[in-house]
Amino acid sequence: MPRLPTPLTLADRGDKQGGRTAAAAGRPGAPAGSGSVRQRRRRESATAWAFISPSVLVILGLSVVPVLWSLLLSFQADDLVTPSRWVGLDNYRALAQDPHFAEAVRSTLLYTVLYVPLSIGLGLFLALALNRRIRLVGLYRTLVFVPFVVSATAQGVLFSFILDPEFGAANSVLHSLGISSQGFLTDPGQALYALIAISLWSGTGFCVVVLLAALQDVPASLIEAARLDGAGRRHLLRHVTLPTITPVLVFLLLWQTINALQVFDLVYVTTKGGPLGSTSVIVYFIWEQAFKNFTAGYGAAAAYTLALALIVLAAAPRLARALRARTGRGIQGATR
Repeated sequence: MPRLPTPLTLADRGDKQGGRTAAAAGRPGAPAGSGSVRQRRRRESATAWAFISPSVLVILGLSVVPVLWSLLLSFQADDLVTPSRWVGLDNYRALAQDPHFAEAVRSTLLYTVLYVPLSIGLGLFLALALNRRIRLVGLYRTLVFVPFVVSATAQGVLFSFILDPEFGAANSVLHSLGISSQGFLTDPGQALYALIAISLWSGTGFCVVVLLAALQDVPASLIEAARLDGAGRRHLLRHVTLPTITPVLVFLLLWQTINALQVFDLVYVTTKGGPLGSTSVIVYFIWEQAFKNFTAGYGAAAAYTLALALIVLAAAPRLARALRARTGRGIQGATR
């Protein structure tokens, strides 16, 4: 019977090559080929940097450099045409006293406070309804998600026609029901709430998809054990489902809040901050100051004020977890 050949491995081949190199160098037992290994690694690193350098330059040119430039711009008086003038913290002091900025902050906070919980709550309701084996459930899930795919610009144009106070379909329906016509986007008391309703129509689909995926990951053994213990639907939701999907709810809370604080395109297409500044949110205020009033330094200061708020918002959960962990360790140390 012929003898099978001995398989060659990478380690064996490296040992043989190392032995030959060491023998050739006249230094048995020394690390073989260390110089050639270092040279090969240098060549590989140079090749890797040659491949990724275009992407690095694009990232630096389109993100890092503009961020640093706008930070310097926030300390200057600049109209994007004439040479800038250093003013230090004057732009930030002016923001603290600007009633238009205060109104934009109020509108943004109101939009966020209403939109975020409503989108998550409605998304959870629809996700629970669609997390069942019903006929055509795939079609229903698709129809719920489709509005999220539509761009905010298209949404703004569509609802500008639907909510038109004279020729819109919404007032036609209200008129057929015996309700007087509404101003919607042209009424200072209704415009912001109309924008929230439009955002809910589109943004809830994202929450539904994320929560639906989380619901399908809830262990079936936990649900069966709770049912054997006599738990009803309400108890299952409260004591099994919600605690299991809590990390996903926290993610959605943070994600939706950041998106709400940065809303711009829907406002720009529909109301342009009006009527009477009732829908002027922070990002629209920044755009208006920088590219409409040509006070780029002032707009950059407002942008960095928003950026600081977003950084604090993003860091808050991590700080809370660290504080909770430190408190838990302190309690355990005290009990010992």
